[in-house]
Amino acid sequence: MAKYRDSDFYNASPEFQDGPLITLPDPSSHALSIRATALVFADPASRHLFDYIQRIAPSEATVLIIGETGTGKELAARQVHALSNRKNGPFVAVNCGAFSESLVESELFGHEKGAFTGALNARSGWFEAANGGTLFLDEIGDLPLSAQVKILRVLQEREVVRLGARQAIPIDVRLIAATNIDLSAAVQAGRFREDLYYRLNVAALNLLPLRERPGDILPLVRHFLERYGKRMGLSSVMLGDDAERALLDYAWPGNIRELENIIHHALLICRNGRVAAADLNLNTSVISPLSAPARAPLSSPIKPLETVLADLYEQPAANLFDTLEETIIRTAYAYCENNQVQTARLLGISRNILRHRLKRYGFLTS
Repeated sequence: MAKYRDSDFYNASPEFQDGPLITLPDPSSHALSIRATALVFADPASRHLFDYIQRIAPSEATVLIIGETGTGKELAARQVHALSNRKNGPFVAVNCGAFSESLVESELFGHEKGAFTGALNARSGWFEAANGGTLFLDEIGDLPLSAQVKILRVLQEREVVRLGARQAIPIDVRLIAATNIDLSAAVQAGRFREDLYYRLNVAALNLLPLRERPGDILPLVRHFLERYGKRMGLSSVMLGDDAERALLDYAWPGNIRELENIIHHALLICRNGRVAAADLNLNTSVISPLSAPARAPLSSPIKPLETVLADLYEQPAANLFDTLEETIIRTAYAYCENNQVQTARLLGISRNILRHRLKRYGFLTS
């Protein structure tokens, strides 16, 4: 991962007709990524968030960005950096879920030569790379507890100690963290340190899913129509009324990232420069809560589970908690067809924690 300055990646367009717009200058390089490549502040909720970002950005406070995958968390972090006094310094983005537990500390804090097998040369970590600027840690909920302890120390002492070193290196870094899981619940479950959670949660940005800020949908559609239309040599592109209604009625489980892919695909197959509803590759089983008919409340599925648990408590087996945990993970893993990412998301835990449990229970060998 390279070190970038703000001018290398960030475009802000406050004069965008629908409201402030944040994009990357080369969004095509992220076409296969799950990240959002554009963020617009047209919906009233989004405008409120934009105002809040402008207020907190000039400070040195740590920021915690909360939102589903594809809602634009990294773009929001870039906006905070661009409006801060660190805007001329580096902005370094790191996905904490991309590293194994054995490598994550080396990546974050660096290491000295010979610190571990394979450490042939000394190397700085991402905290050092972001010195004088901003470090963005995405999916911070995936970090193992050992790394969480060290991050807390870095925030408190303003210095980092490389693996295998005894001398600390002073650093000047503003930390912005992001997560798509409920960190407060993770704290209660013992998967995330409470002291680190409160240290990160000085200023919280809650990025709502796209279905909860419908005023951003059509502005984003227009932006992507223009971007991909120009790339494909289309002089003008129109959006049919039926397509507009379908886009507004859709719940967007994949958020902005999904919207971009849908518009790109529609432009590939539409005729005469007009996008119709039939050109939209939408999952028709997914309907926006705003347009869904009212339903009678369902009986809670927790009640039967509580009954079963009460029976188990009457004659508790040895290691009851471990047995229940293994059962929950085993059945969820099977339900998700052995897909680790989906299982972790279903259970609301990090993939690293899931892998650790799967290994313990014999479902993974490496």
